[in-house]
Amino acid sequence: MNWAAIRAEVPGIVGLAVPIVIGLGASTLLGVTDSIMLAPLGPIPLAAVGLTMAVAIILYAAIYGMLQTISVRIGAAFGAGDARRIPLILRNGLALGALVGVAGAAAMGLVWFALPHADQPPEVLAVMGGYWASICVLMIPFSVLLVFKAAFEAVGRPWLGTGLAFVGVIVNVPLNYALIWGIGPLPMLGLTGAGIASLVAESTALATAWVLWVRLRSLRRLRLRRPILAAEMASVAREGAPLGLLYVAETGAMAMATVLIGTFGTLALAANQVALSVGSLLYMVPLGIAGAVSIRIAQGTGSGGNLRAVAFAGLGLAVAWLSLSALLLGFGGRLLAGAITGDKAVVALAASYMVVFALMQVADGVQSTMLGALRGMSDTGYPAQVSMLAYWGIALPLGWVLSGWLGPQGIWAGFLVALLLAGAALVRRFWQRTSGR
Repeated sequence: MNWAAIRAEVPGIVGLAVPIVIGLGASTLLGVTDSIMLAPLGPIPLAAVGLTMAVAIILYAAIYGMLQTISVRIGAAFGAGDARRIPLILRNGLALGALVGVAGAAAMGLVWFALPHADQPPEVLAVMGGYWASICVLMIPFSVLLVFKAAFEAVGRPWLGTGLAFVGVIVNVPLNYALIWGIGPLPMLGLTGAGIASLVAESTALATAWVLWVRLRSLRRLRLRRPILAAEMASVAREGAPLGLLYVAETGAMAMATVLIGTFGTLALAANQVALSVGSLLYMVPLGIAGAVSIRIAQGTGSGGNLRAVAFAGLGLAVAWLSLSALLLGFGGRLLAGAITGDKAVVALAASYMVVFALMQVADGVQSTMLGALRGMSDTGYPAQVSMLAYWGIALPLGWVLSGWLGPQGIWAGFLVALLLAGAALVRRFWQRTSGR
């Protein structure tokens, strides 16, 4: 292990990861804002947000996975100095993003009709129709905006993507409050108002991205006219499909875990949403590091030794951050939960979830970083198989068994075991792929 080479890669990864992390954190704040602003209305709206996002995140993940191939392709073209190919990838990516977004919205709309048969609290289902519909439509601007962000990051302009995320937050926070509580001439819409605010915020961010693309002089090479080719779109979709499946396996399993927690009642579901809101925000750092590792490897770093230096520098950064996060969740969980809701029963249960999250996220950080490294090498098939086995073959069955002894916290304990095994398998895969290169 060349420790000097690993240390040398740290500044480059940090420089690329910081704006990605900030942008991801800003995007996550949309959901956290909903939780904080709806908490005074009681546990039922919190549970409704948790159930809605448990399903939506599966589709977000599928979209994210499929379209992340675009950042790898643009990064490779940028690294090779092939500037003329970049606008072709981008224009076809935008068209594909729109199609994928419409498909995601339709899929989420169909899931609504299955919810009454999933043994969820009826009082939660009764209030969440408007919120659910808003999140369905939000899939479309989310997908197209994701392509813009991926392109900006891959050509060395990651702060543009960060700015777009903050445009969404700046619009969402005041509008969220106004529509939830009915400020001035606006009606008091409660949970439905939070959904409408999120949709407007994401659409505003997309409109801003479009204006930047059309107007910014520094992006003129990205807007060169190129044809929309069915073959190019199909190629991106084929390469991205295994990665989309990988993220679906992960988030689908987590959504199923939320559904299983819902069988313990409204209190358990509300506490889970509070814990996930905190844990998801902390987890943006390793996700950003994984994205930076992916782009750095896609841009080309020479020999296998250099590839390993990039990957293990990212791994060290992710594990260091998540170890600190584990201490925060483990010892400060009650304080963090109390900052979101004043319901003492929800706070106590959410704090107990965070103890398990503290350990689980360290293992997940290893997995995410190695996924990013393999994605940068366009290796997506094997990681998808690992994820399917880990989440569906180990995490959920083991978690359900453990919940019989540990309560709803046992479900997340099953994920801890699965992530440890998946992380080890992906490290081994990356080591094999870089041997002799």
